[in-house]
Amino acid sequence: MEVRAEQRQSQTLSPRLQHAVRLLQMSSLDFGLVVRDTLGRNPFLEVDEGVDDPEEFDDASDALESADGGLESDRDLWHADAGAGSRQASDGDTSALDLVTADSSLSAHLHGQLNTMPLCERDLNLARVIVESLDDDGYLRTPLADLLDVVTLEPPAELADMQIALKMVQSLEPAGVAARSVAECLELQLHEIECVEMRAVAHTIVAAHLSALAARDIQGLARQLGKTPAFIESVCDRIRRLDPRPGWRWGSSHISYVVPDVIVKKIRGEWSVQLNPAIVPRVKLNQVYADLYQRHHTSDMTDMGAHLQEARWTVRNVEQRFSTILDVARAIVKRQRHFLEFGPMAMKPLGLREIAEEIGSHESTVSRVTNNKYMATPLGVFELKHFFSRAMVSANGRACSGTAIRGLIQDLITEETTDNPLSDAEIKRQLAQQGLVVARRTVTKYRQMLRIEAVGRRRRHDA
Repeated sequence: MEVRAEQRQSQTLSPRLQHAVRLLQMSSLDFGLVVRDTLGRNPFLEVDEGVDDPEEFDDASDALESADGGLESDRDLWHADAGAGSRQASDGDTSALDLVTADSSLSAHLHGQLNTMPLCERDLNLARVIVESLDDDGYLRTPLADLLDVVTLEPPAELADMQIALKMVQSLEPAGVAARSVAECLELQLHEIECVEMRAVAHTIVAAHLSALAARDIQGLARQLGKTPAFIESVCDRIRRLDPRPGWRWGSSHISYVVPDVIVKKIRGEWSVQLNPAIVPRVKLNQVYADLYQRHHTSDMTDMGAHLQEARWTVRNVEQRFSTILDVARAIVKRQRHFLEFGPMAMKPLGLREIAEEIGSHESTVSRVTNNKYMATPLGVFELKHFFSRAMVSANGRACSGTAIRGLIQDLITEETTDNPLSDAEIKRQLAQQGLVVARRTVTKYRQMLRIEAVGRRRRHDA
């Protein structure tokens, strides 16, 4: 048995460095929450009330608030306590807060209609049970037989009573509410179709050919129903205008807004890149507390020493994070100026290595910076990774980005005729004529990324 001693070198990340890597990959919203949490429990941190560069702050604010309209007084009222009731603006006029509509739930909307109907107490209770059993889509997923167990009436309710109550609820607005399936939901809304012939055909399609409707099989439906493809297509279009989720019209809707990390605009013919001041945490080291600790600390004050070290690390991390984001954004804009000038078809191929070499960092760092970070441009708000794509060599030897090819595909499909849309194979052929050799499966992938349907679903039939 032989025992040998070997020396090996391996690179490991310290816990603090691992934490810094996780913070860099976070979105600015999540990062701000982490910093605020640290600010709340660390006595050596305080809010930085000052602004380092007022002119830069004003320029970025102007880009984000071009449609502000001078509502500074009302903006303060938006942040007031919602439970404080109606408030007046400083000039006595109605404030913006008073104009906000209150959210109304689906059940409250239905209960309000039931209270206006001439129903006896027994029927009203049964209808209320059904209303309270609806889900957010407005569907009744619970079998009527199971609802009998939660109803306490004398004499006991029967299944026929629940079916009558269900019909009452289904007669309420919005149409289609309390349905037990998609087909039943659509059938409850077919009375909105004014044409008798179209309504009859629509009833047949919904009742017996729902899968063909979903597959947009116009030719198959026309053969089975003995109608022209143009007529079937008009009926299907009318069915698609019905609401398969009537419950979504009520209740609070959560909308997630994207807050850009950097703002790009053209100033005197040059593209300027600035940090969005709204996402930069204003935090600094409380120098008074730090000096007091340095003068009076003792060996048993290890917790305070850890807090001071964490505070210094947090401030440094905030500076490094946004400095790196700004460097990456400027490097991207430097290489993608033509995209900002002329649109998607002018996008150049770009890799992480190019940006990493430009800013003197590692590719993995650039990858983390471009994750969940957004750039506001005159063309819209884009995630930083949107500007990266691999190079595809054209027939003349020049490199072309996937974004540019997607733009070409978008333009080709936009200009096609509805009676003779372009197939993926035809798009591939037209791209080849322009010197871009792309596989058909690549065309299909890009078309799906653009959320454009297949050729069969884009075809329209003339009357």
